[in-house]
Amino acid sequence: MMRRTVTLRTTLLIAAPLLLTALLPARAEEAPFVSIVTDLAPGDLLNVRATASAMGKIKARLPNGTSVNNLGCNDVNGYRWCKVAEIDNPQLAGWAPARYLNPENPAAVADIETTGENMTAAAGDSNPATADQPPPDLTARLDATGREPTMTTVEAIGRVAIEDAYRLALAASENPSARETQAPAAADKPIRKRAANAAPPANAQSVARLQPPGRPAPALGARNEIPCARHVGQPMTSCKAGVVRSGDKAEVTVTWPDGGTRVIRFQAGRPAGSNASGEFRYT
Repeated sequence: MMRRTVTLRTTLLIAAPLLLTALLPARAEEAPFVSIVTDLAPGDLLNVRATASAMGKIKARLPNGTSVNNLGCNDVNGYRWCKVAEIDNPQLAGWAPARYLNPENPAAVADIETTGENMTAAAGDSNPATADQPPPDLTARLDATGREPTMTTVEAIGRVAIEDAYRLALAASENPSARETQAPAAADKPIRKRAANAAPPANAQSVARLQPPGRPAPALGARNEIPCARHVGQPMTSCKAGVVRSGDKAEVTVTWPDGGTRVIRFQAGRPAGSNASGEFRYT
C-alpha cells in the first residue's frame, strides 16, 4: 500500500499571518461609550463646559435623556468630571459632572488633555482675585460629604448665603466707583417693599453679599454677579444680586437665571432674616 503525502505551498503559509494582521485593526476598534444625561431637576439643563470646572465657559446645555459620547472621566480638584461629545456633532465636546451621566465611563481621559486644565485651576488658586471663590459644588460647600449632616437643607443653604453676603460687601468696598453714593432713606423704601413681596420658590437657594457698617456702600440698586445654585448638588452658576441700603439696614435680592428671587435682610451689619419659609439661622 502506497502512502500519499500532501505538502502545503509556501505561499499559503505566508498569507495566513497577513490575513490575521489585516483583521486586527477592525477588531480593535471599539464602539463609542454612550452615556445618558439623568437626575436633573425638572426644567434644568446640564452645562457642558470648556474645562472641568464649574466656572468654565459653557459650550452647550443638554436636557434629561440626551445621549452623548463619553470619552472618559477624571478626578479634577476632588470632583469627578467626564469629557463628552455630541453624537451628531463630535466636534462639540466639553466637560460635565459625572454624577449626571449614566453609565459613567471607567476609562480615564489622556493626561495630555487634562494637563492644561489642571494648570489653569492651579493658576486660579494663586490669583488673589479668584482665590476666595466658593467651591463649584454646593454639596461640598455645605459639608454634606463623608458624614451625617447635622442641619436641614434649608438651614445649611441659609448659612452659605450669609457667608457669601459678607464677602460681597468686602468686595464692593475695595472697588468703589464714583457713582457709589448714599441714597436717601425715602428713595429706597418702594424698592425694599417690592423686594420683600417677592415670593420665593420652594427649596430655592441664593447667595448674596452685603456691605458691613463703616465702609462705602454700593449705589442704590447696584448689581453684582455672584456664584449660586438653586438646589443642593447642582453645579454652580451665576446669579444677579442687588443691594439696597437705608441707614444701618440693608437688603440683598438675588435673582436666579430662570426666575425667582431670595431676599436676605441685614441690620447693623448682621443678618436679620430672609423671605424664606421656616426658621432663619446663620453662623
